Amino acid sequence: MKTHLNTLFVTTEGSYVAKEGEAIIVRRDGEKPFRVPIHMISSVVCLGQVGMSPAAMALCANRSVAISFLTERGRFLAQVNGHTTGNILLRKAQFRSAEDPIRRLDHARTFVRAKIHNSRILILRSVRDHGDAGDRLRQLSDHLQRCLHKAGTAPDLDTLRGIEGEAARHYFGGFAGLVRQPDPAFQTERRSRRPPRDRLNALLSFLYSLLAADCRAACETVGLDPQAGFLHADRPGRAGLALDLMEELRPVIPDRVALSLVNRQQLTPIDFLVEVGGGVRLKDQARKVVLSQYHSRKAEEIQHPFLKEKVTLGILCLIQARLLAKTVRGELDAYPAYLWR
Repeated sequence: MKTHLNTLFVTTEGSYVAKEGEAIIVRRDGEKPFRVPIHMISSVVCLGQVGMSPAAMALCANRSVAISFLTERGRFLAQVNGHTTGNILLRKAQFRSAEDPIRRLDHARTFVRAKIHNSRILILRSVRDHGDAGDRLRQLSDHLQRCLHKAGTAPDLDTLRGIEGEAARHYFGGFAGLVRQPDPAFQTERRSRRPPRDRLNALLSFLYSLLAADCRAACETVGLDPQAGFLHADRPGRAGLALDLMEELRPVIPDRVALSLVNRQQLTPIDFLVEVGGGVRLKDQARKVVLSQYHSRKAEEIQHPFLKEKVTLGILCLIQARLLAKTVRGELDAYPAYLWR
């Protein structure tokens, strides 16, 4: 549980990932190869036009190192894994829970309530730190509190998803109030995707894709099927359980990282590329800045409210996946979602 899971991010266009003995190397014309022993990484994430040799893929597969391929914007494309080592009994129990209307709704309620709770904590922290926008943010916090109460009594999945959508609309509607940089280029009124229509949404989409890859790898690691979710509806190619798991962590890691980068002016409007169709994405160098901050955030220690011990945010996905697996197996009465304090 204490072992920090390291992810190798390959972000430079034209890079090529290869095998060298028991290590992974990254080559690029005119540059010294980067080398990392295979036992020191748990996953590899390739962004944009990055190639990989079959030998490197085989090494990763044999060592249970997941390989994820993302677009330049951070949209998930595919993942390469070796043999599935998960306990078949665990997966069967997961499928039974996903098909049981009562247990599925219980799990989904927990994910949604944790997401709303953690979103509200992020708002309250901003109210504490920046009193000038306090009244408006306090109203937003009150609204999220009402959504939190309604989510706890939602009678079915459709109602619950409607409450989650209502909370998300209000949260992102007030997200601009958390941005302290005066430049209007970083203002937004709503969440936009595929493609993001403004700089803040482009930053959030990129960070969410990183978290989704971490959550998917965590599900695979503990033996859960990342596609069989509870809150998210089944859809071919959708990692529903990984998306469920990341809901509670959105405000804690990616949202917090995005606000830090913008408010500290580590990113400026020129770090984004506005495309002809209106979509916005991060430039290559800016992605490296974001990844550095993302890793720094994951290295921070927190006191886990259920385990009652200090852990890094970098292994929080794995811890929550393990707790969910214990719940599915019946070792815990209910899934203890991560509730930020």
